[in-house]
Amino acid sequence: MSQPARLVVLVSGSGTNLQALLDATADPAYGARIVAVGADREDIEGLARAERAGVPTFVRRVSDFETREGWDAALTTVVDRFEPDVVVSAGFMKLLSQEFLDRHLTLNTHPALCPAFPGMHGPRDALEHGVKVTGATLFVVDAGVDTGPIVAQVPVPVEEDDDVASLHERIKTAERAMLVDAVGRIAREGISVEGRRVRIGAVAR
Repeated sequence: MSQPARLVVLVSGSGTNLQALLDATADPAYGARIVAVGADREDIEGLARAERAGVPTFVRRVSDFETREGWDAALTTVVDRFEPDVVVSAGFMKLLSQEFLDRHLTLNTHPALCPAFPGMHGPRDALEHGVKVTGATLFVVDAGVDTGPIVAQVPVPVEEDDDVASLHERIKTAERAMLVDAVGRIAREGISVEGRRVRIGAVAR
């Protein structure tokens, strides 16, 4: 039996996506285990979730470094130590350096159907645009903002009485399920990324 895929998860807040992954990886059949959780802030619920699960944690705060480049290098170094197969950005609110992305396949989610409505306000922008369907996207992180190759998407209908909060909550529920499913499939079946095309199950891990 092959070894489970090694995941490093990066968080900046409450860690609900992290919790979904912690729950999933408790089943050996899932095919992955979380080997570390990192954050750019101390005293957050995401770190507490990891500690309760017995997962090693680390914090690298930008304010502790003289330059952003110094922080980038420190984050890359500490993640390197855990030798991840995949890094999952789960609500991590910092852009990652190109060196980091060159070294680690990194996944992130966005609460819209990319390439529509990138940036910080996907659910609000979808409502303001009057779309009937929005959703969530899982993508391979690149140097842009929510522009990387798309791994998976899930649609979420916009209801007539939705406000930003109600729509965003339904998107987050769908997003968690999509993330858990896709990361598990990647862990068990492998992933290939060629330009904009992403295939799960195309290669043996």
